[in-house]
Amino acid sequence: GTFREYDMLKAHRCVDFSMQNDRPAGDGVVTGHGKINGRRVFVFSQDFTVFGGSLGEANAEKICKVMDKAVDVGAPLIGLNDSGGARIQEGVASLAGYAEVFQRNVVASGVVPQLSVIMGPCAGGAVYSPAMTDFTLMVEETSYMFVTGPEVVKTVTNETVTAEALGGARTHTRTSGVAHMSYPNDVQAMAAVRELAG
Repeated sequence: GTFREYDMLKAHRCVDFSMQNDRPAGDGVVTGHGKINGRRVFVFSQDFTVFGGSLGEANAEKICKVMDKAVDVGAPLIGLNDSGGARIQEGVASLAGYAEVFQRNVVASGVVPQLSVIMGPCAGGAVYSPAMTDFTLMVEETSYMFVTGPEVVKTVTNETVTAEALGGARTHTRTSGVAHMSYPNDVQAMAAVRELAG
């Protein structure tokens, strides 16, 4: 294939909470560039199996690098989002990483197409960037976008709400307008990305 990965061995630098004992290569996000139907695209894909897909400093650096390259080249940026939000073990460094990502969303707006696909449960900071992109796609019954999940809503407000009602594909494509399209499965969502980006 045409995909070329960046920084595949990059790992976080956190030493708090015994994090120095768990430094997976790539830090939970795959970034790089490739071609869709002959058109160059830049991609980041969060890996929920690594720290819940959470964004830490190194993770953010990788995403920012691919965002910068997309703007420099004038090519579409595709984000495959599957993240529980900020990596709390990294504290303020994680939040600063989100600030850098959001800044780049703003800079890229109107310059290059930005596409987001919500591939799983995304919460907190993980949902702000997709909300700023040109197209946000969701997968029915498996992808969710919420600032905070149903358990926190129950604790704070004593209201019971399902993940689907709070932040599912139907909620965001029909009520909030945060997402533009929804698909019954990942395969159809990826086919739509190919059509939009290619």
